[in-house]
Amino acid sequence: MSNQLYARRNASRVLKVCVSVMFASVLSACVNYAGIHSDAKTAEPQQYATQQSIPAEQGHWPAADWADQFGDAQLKALIDEALKSSPTLDQARARVASAAAFSETAKAGTMPRVDASYSLMRQQFSSTALVPPPYGGSWQTENKGLLSASYDLDLWGKNREALKAAISQLQASQADAEVVKLTLTTSIARTYNQLARLYVLRDIAQQEITQREQIDRVTAGRIATGLDTEVERKTAQANLATSRAALKSLDGQILTTRYQIAALLGAGPDRGLQIARPTLGTGDDVRLPDNLPADLVSRRPDIVAARWRVDATTHGVKEAKAEFYPDINLSAAIGLDAFGFGRFLTAASRTASVGPAIHLPIFDAGELRAQLKGRYADFDYAVATYNQTLVTALSQVATQLAGIRSTDAQLVDAQTAQDAARKADELALVQYKAGLTNQLTVLNADVNALSADQAVANLRMDRRDQQIALASALGGGFVDASNPDSAAPNTASVAAR
Repeated sequence: MSNQLYARRNASRVLKVCVSVMFASVLSACVNYAGIHSDAKTAEPQQYATQQSIPAEQGHWPAADWADQFGDAQLKALIDEALKSSPTLDQARARVASAAAFSETAKAGTMPRVDASYSLMRQQFSSTALVPPPYGGSWQTENKGLLSASYDLDLWGKNREALKAAISQLQASQADAEVVKLTLTTSIARTYNQLARLYVLRDIAQQEITQREQIDRVTAGRIATGLDTEVERKTAQANLATSRAALKSLDGQILTTRYQIAALLGAGPDRGLQIARPTLGTGDDVRLPDNLPADLVSRRPDIVAARWRVDATTHGVKEAKAEFYPDINLSAAIGLDAFGFGRFLTAASRTASVGPAIHLPIFDAGELRAQLKGRYADFDYAVATYNQTLVTALSQVATQLAGIRSTDAQLVDAQTAQDAARKADELALVQYKAGLTNQLTVLNADVNALSADQAVANLRMDRRDQQIALASALGGGFVDASNPDSAAPNTASVAAR
């Protein structure tokens, strides 16, 4: 008896060894992701040389109400109106809602699932198949009601990584909405500043018409005394007509700009007709905040969105890797199943099932490896996009700051030139009235004065436009409130190996 027991134990050990060897052989033959990786890494702002172009000036980051610095209540009202009624923002909000719904779907994949079902089927059963007589060969009505439950054990974190990727995509969508908001408010402020520019140029054009009407009258008087001829009269009239045409052109541009602002507000063109003349001020002193390159990554919504997309693709890579491992799903069901109606609610009609389902990919013709390669390609693209967004942001800040400093320097010389040109114009007209100079001198002085006035006006408006653009380049008051521990720069290198 002991020999038989010993033999059985040896046979059991041999069987276990054989099963283990067979299982190991199967696993070794399964698909794997060996050799698939990425070396892409997100850039750090400190690695770029910015000390000279973007110096620390102990300034402040723009506040959310940065447009209020210009002291124009109408601009503030226009921005508030756009934030409430712009279809562009409605589109952004819809994209956020879609991403939120997707994250809820991903969250459901990590939880148990319970379903209830009922079916009623009239069927003729075969008399030569599994169902024996008297049901075989007859028509029967089958009633079936089941309560089922299932749960994916998610041993390798596939569903959890899918959820993390969906949450990161939601964060990216929310940052994208802030990008749209900042772009909209910036566009309104800059277009509004353009309207102010056109009004100032219109004032100059109106003054020029007054000046040339005076020249025309002086010319008429000189013709009466024989000092000028009809040539000078026609020249004066031509210049006057040109100035009036320029004024009408500016009126057309003002109307067009009003329509542009109305479109930005999400309103009809008639809304633009209600916009009064802007009363924009100079604005705050322009000084950059300290530690700008490092803090910019949390102040620019486009950088934050790009970072969250890197994080999402990082989790996407991990999800794709989990596809290579066995997937175990537990399921159970209980219910009633009977032929006919009379026995449906009896104890004999009870049915139940419980058990695991195991899925292990062995040969898929390279599908899983191709899928992982695609996820790594998405990861590489997201990292490259983040790095380019960071470079672009630093360049925009440096460019707008350089523009402001250059415009400030130009304004000093332009105002000096304006003063001199205005005095020369006044002196030339006085001499022309007195018969001490000719019309050509007066017209040249008048053109120079006109150009000088326009140059100063344009520089002032350019300076304010650059100041608006700088506030936008610094994030426009946005602050990333997300958890930095989940940000892509901290996890990208892990997923790329």
